[in-house]
Amino acid sequence: MGKKKTERVFTPVSNLKEYLAVLNNHGEKTAYRYPQNNEYYSITYKEFYEMIISEAAGLSAMGLAGKRIAVIGETSVEWVSSYLATLAAGGSIIPMHKELAISAIGGLLESVEAEAIIFSKTFYSKMTELKATHSTLKKFICMQDTAEADDGVYSLNEIIKNGREYADKNGFSVYERGAEDLAVMLFTSGTTGTSKCVMLCEKNIFSTVNSACATVEFFPDDTIVSVLPLHHTYELACMLSGLNYGMEVGINDSIRHFAKNFKEFKPTGLVLVPLIVNTMHSKIMNEAKKSHKYALLRTMMALSNGLRKVGIDLRHVFFKEVLGAFGGRLCKIISGGAPLSPKMVKEFDSLGITIAEGYGITECSPLISVNPYYALKKGSVGPSVPSCKVRIDKGTEKNEKGYYEGEIQVKGSNVMLGYYNNKEENAKAFTVDGWYKTGDIGYMDKDGYIYITGRLKSVIVLENGKNVFPEEIEEYLSKITEIGECVVVGRKGEDGETVNLTVIAYPNPEIFGETPDEAKAYEIIRKKVVELNRKLPSFKHIKAVEIRKEPFEKTTSRKIKRHLVK
Repeated sequence: MGKKKTERVFTPVSNLKEYLAVLNNHGEKTAYRYPQNNEYYSITYKEFYEMIISEAAGLSAMGLAGKRIAVIGETSVEWVSSYLATLAAGGSIIPMHKELAISAIGGLLESVEAEAIIFSKTFYSKMTELKATHSTLKKFICMQDTAEADDGVYSLNEIIKNGREYADKNGFSVYERGAEDLAVMLFTSGTTGTSKCVMLCEKNIFSTVNSACATVEFFPDDTIVSVLPLHHTYELACMLSGLNYGMEVGINDSIRHFAKNFKEFKPTGLVLVPLIVNTMHSKIMNEAKKSHKYALLRTMMALSNGLRKVGIDLRHVFFKEVLGAFGGRLCKIISGGAPLSPKMVKEFDSLGITIAEGYGITECSPLISVNPYYALKKGSVGPSVPSCKVRIDKGTEKNEKGYYEGEIQVKGSNVMLGYYNNKEENAKAFTVDGWYKTGDIGYMDKDGYIYITGRLKSVIVLENGKNVFPEEIEEYLSKITEIGECVVVGRKGEDGETVNLTVIAYPNPEIFGETPDEAKAYEIIRKKVVELNRKLPSFKHIKAVEIRKEPFEKTTSRKIKRHLVK
């Protein structure tokens, strides 16, 4: 039932100039397809390359060569072009979180002395405040033409047009910076809510692109759909890797349009976070139940699994209707950001969709490891990718599986230059011998596969000295269908000393409705938790259940903001 290892078909690159040459060499292949005004449009690789070069020349012509430029907005061809064009003009690009308050955006950009910002038209009115008061931003550039435009805002289309004329007249060469010179500045809130600015160089960016292309089973004729926000290094790294392959990239413009866009783009692969994978799984199962085909679906999954054991794979026939909801060609998903239920991964495989989990962190550009498609291990995020090495800062004891468990530490060409203007955090981030301290806890098996068990900052220390990682308990709880989402915390007992593991649970709205009966939900979930406790070591027993009335606040990558949970 396993896959064979296949030859990777891509061109390794070491810098931006080489990367852009690869894009140009893809020629008339379609780079992007995207919806706009109820129609779908496309742009070829050659057109996209020319757009980047023209924009870079235009930015240079208006005095922005070598400057720090922010970009903010929804995923678009213009967003990616602005990212690459800023680098091509010798500048540093600053991708911004599009859901931040405008005052926060202004403060962060002031802290890194950004001189210009390129924004989508949805941010036009919000830029009025920054134009009037910001101390470092001098140029404001709107990605799309708009009737609201005034003398204080430049049109990206005009900049590209002027850049094309400028390059034709004066010539233009892609800026060649040093491999470890600053290229990208990224703000990360981590788990504390305090932003730090991660500095990445071209070596970081393109070693990650090479690693992704070398380890993930994608091909030049694949189609992917961009779903996650581009200011996340995870999504952007995967997109840059897809373009290096020469794949076609569809742009999903809204969560509401998932189904419509999937049917239009017909993706063969997706890069997602667990929340979306979980949603897809729920959609499949709920649709089967609504159409009274759930029992049949389960029977066919069992039959298919049995046939595959003797070399007969009929998943594309048995589950044609199921896969049709995602365009009909989807066969692989890369998931990162949080653990997936191994049972759900197995069920997707039964339907014909292979899921490989990866692991990364912004400070590592972000890719650290990925579960290899040809040798998947359940529950693991795989061995480290070619751009880095991973070690475990060993604890004093081995875990129940016989492996040392401790902080995951990374060293390699993907590791950041450091935090901007922050000596104190830089000192905390690295070991004496130069390994980056991820703050994640895990272990490695004898084959070098990494298993993540928790976050160092979220560890709950019990009165007996035992450490409990709430993420591990939450993974067990995720199998209780009555729980929509949850967070495990440590609560002090009445004696003020004993620490009780407590689950704060938001009841599954598909079972209890949007406004659940709290008493009923509590009783049902409490009974399920008691059943779960019987399967866990005594020190991991959940002592109390609290019911939450509304979903937890989340980041744009759909992770619960744990630090806000009280």
